[in-house]
Amino acid sequence: MDRRTFLQTLTAGALAGSARLAAAEPRWNVLFVLMDDLGWHDLGPYGNTFIDTPNLNRFARESVRFTNAYAACPVCSPTRASIMTGQYPARLHLTDWIPGRKQWPYSKLLKLPFNQFLPEENKTIPEAIAGHGYRTAAIGKWHLGGEGHLPTDRGFDINIGGTAAGHPPTYFGPLELPNLKLEPGEFLTQRLTYEGIRFMHADKAKPFFLYEAHFTVHMPLQGQQQVIEKYRKRNTGDVDPIYCSMVESADDSMGQLLKALDESKQADNTIVIFFSDNGGVRYQGGRVPPVTNNSPLRAGKGHAYEGGIREPLMIRWPGVTHGGTTIDTPVCSVDFLPTICEAVGAAPGTVDGKPLQGLLHGQKMAERPLFWHYPHYSDQGGMPAGAVRLGEWKLIEFYEDGRLELYHLPDDPGEKRNLVRREAARAKKLHTLLADWRHSVNAAMPQPNPNYDPARASEHLTGYEPATPPV
Repeated sequence: MDRRTFLQTLTAGALAGSARLAAAEPRWNVLFVLMDDLGWHDLGPYGNTFIDTPNLNRFARESVRFTNAYAACPVCSPTRASIMTGQYPARLHLTDWIPGRKQWPYSKLLKLPFNQFLPEENKTIPEAIAGHGYRTAAIGKWHLGGEGHLPTDRGFDINIGGTAAGHPPTYFGPLELPNLKLEPGEFLTQRLTYEGIRFMHADKAKPFFLYEAHFTVHMPLQGQQQVIEKYRKRNTGDVDPIYCSMVESADDSMGQLLKALDESKQADNTIVIFFSDNGGVRYQGGRVPPVTNNSPLRAGKGHAYEGGIREPLMIRWPGVTHGGTTIDTPVCSVDFLPTICEAVGAAPGTVDGKPLQGLLHGQKMAERPLFWHYPHYSDQGGMPAGAVRLGEWKLIEFYEDGRLELYHLPDDPGEKRNLVRREAARAKKLHTLLADWRHSVNAAMPQPNPNYDPARASEHLTGYEPATPPV
């Protein structure tokens, strides 16, 4: 064989090897669907029997469903920050919804200042995967800063609908948002779904990362009238029929997105993640009728109890996940960035989360603590608190008076039996773990209010959960 023939053979072999490698390791698309204020119990796969969620029921059969998945905070902006950066909100000093509420004049603790936008020194998912050939888009809710801090300032190629605001003024047109104009009567959730589909189909030669972050089911409570009437005729208990219609619109959107992947032949190389940013709203401000019911979990949005932080999470990863299976290992929203970076082949940088690939492959994850730090009063009745979960146990520390509540979650998901006295040694260990973590991330703590008035301190609280007596 002469030199020319040898080089041609070598080159052909190398190209064939590259082709085989490319076939074995597809460039994964990532579709991350994030709902707003969707409760753990709002969907059929999580036990709901009166809201129609056929598309998510199907998705659950095709996916791995997590039973102990958590938002890093019981309200929206901090959890969204944790998704984007893989870091805990306490480390980011972004611990409440932006811009936060005004100081309650007579509360025991003062309002704690916090970052009003995602810190620039912390890489986002699109910034972390930059240089890997991905098209990126943020469609829908942003709520991580305004001018100068919008999605296109933080690595996304496209921003459709994202602003500093936490919710739309209305779900029906006429409505104008960045790169989005709704005509009279046009439904926002449907339009955002259409925009997501259009982006996925725009250039199939390049992989994509799509952050489809819906406003639904966040207030204002608005839905399509015929769907609302359907639920008004059903026994939905103390769950608002309009809220039910909004959950169904979330399900409709998921179905359309999945159908679009199927029809465009992109489903086999697309990782699909479905999640929510905090628990369902039980009570909101002065609104006395409840919005949703997170049973068997306790409380809801704004609370450190399970109803405020445990979320529906389903992941479909072709060739990796086995449809219809469940994972009970506790995971958190800080895990998404390292998971996506590992799938793409990008370096995640400094993160608090762990990649979930091992779990998705059926392996065990080493036991680790998960932490929460919410040093604010919430509009839903939540009190300033921190929490830690390690294995089957969860400890909550309330910052007003330092009281501790300890729960064994497998036996008591509703957090009704405070075992802090019976398990004193365990409670002390977890409390030390929580305090040491707060110190390690330089977590800011609220200060006493000099105008505190015990007689008037609770006048702003609707949905307040009284302390559980220790046993």
